Amino acid sequence: MALCFSALSLTTSPQFSHATLRSSKLHLSPTSLFIFGYFTETKASHWGRLRTRALREWKEYEDAVKEKDLARALRLLKSLESLSVESSSSSLISSVSSPGNGLDLFQSERDWEVLDTCLNADDMKLVGSAYAFLRDRGFLPSFGKCRNIVLEGPRDVTPTVLKSSTGLEVSKLSPKKWGLSGSSSFVLVVFLGGISYLLSQGIDIRPNLAAILGLAMLDSIFLGGCCLAQISSYWPPYRRRILVHEAGHLLTAYLLGCPIRGVILDPIVAMQMGIQGQAGTQFWDEKLENELAEGRLSTAAFDRYCMVLFAGIAAEALVYGEAEGGENDENLFRSISVLLQPPLSIAEMSNQARWSVLQSYNLLKWHKHAHRAAVKALESGGSLSVVIRSIEEAMASAR
Repeated sequence: MALCFSALSLTTSPQFSHATLRSSKLHLSPTSLFIFGYFTETKASHWGRLRTRALREWKEYEDAVKEKDLARALRLLKSLESLSVESSSSSLISSVSSPGNGLDLFQSERDWEVLDTCLNADDMKLVGSAYAFLRDRGFLPSFGKCRNIVLEGPRDVTPTVLKSSTGLEVSKLSPKKWGLSGSSSFVLVVFLGGISYLLSQGIDIRPNLAAILGLAMLDSIFLGGCCLAQISSYWPPYRRRILVHEAGHLLTAYLLGCPIRGVILDPIVAMQMGIQGQAGTQFWDEKLENELAEGRLSTAAFDRYCMVLFAGIAAEALVYGEAEGGENDENLFRSISVLLQPPLSIAEMSNQARWSVLQSYNLLKWHKHAHRAAVKALESGGSLSVVIRSIEEAMASAR
């Protein structure tokens, strides 16, 4: 630009002086009009190329989300972010794109959908990168909100302390065996009553009953009870309790800054993915993984892991007044506790479990509105991105 205008000042000739003088009244010479038009056209074509590239990459991003390809989806999001920066530096955007022309390509809410690709990702660090990207862009302000909060209260949590803090007996915060909890005991009583009635009517169903019990035993031994769980999940009260339980895991992990890979609510899918139990929430703690790789484990990392592990039990107790599920969570806690050096004693394990349940209970109680939003999103069949967004909206409305 500067060189062009210097050349103009040095090539003024008598035949052009009059024209230039007349044009000077309008403050634009014919040559400067040509240059202005050239650069305006250049900027417009540059914006057009940006727009075409953005449309193409959004289409590729949507395909990556459908294919559950986290690496490609995240790479495209970062590319679109650089396009957004490049476009925002152009002064032409305000004149080329307006709020009503549908060309607002760089402020799309489709970024959330990258979370829906996490479940198929084998690299958990890549899952963590997806959460970090969205957090840095301002989509996840509550992610890790409670990571550095020092939870008050004594480390020694006796049954009396637990009851005074929650109003619940320790037995209400312990998983129940099937047939001993409120809902399952009701089903068991009805089932046995039905058999007694049929036998009293002279209908002998014992051969069929033996076959059913045999199949149930095989299901329990070889399939981890997933077939019975699949049937039970169609009963609305039972399914809702599962949702409450898993939403507790999810919200606690999210607030503590642990990226969530996904929530599996189908027992068959859970079995195929190697998850013990009828459902599961997969999360990742980078600090915990790094410490274990170094052959050590800090109290803070272990506490955070235990809080997420016992959050499902705490959620059920908070909503229903007692917990039924969580037996696999307790088994996992025990298996980890005995691997520590030195391993925890029975008394230490019991105290750590009570402490973890209490902290998770309080955390979910403080964010009850977000837990309800997560349950509602899961109940409506929402994907992980929908659930996380529901949590963020609930957290924002409570501020």
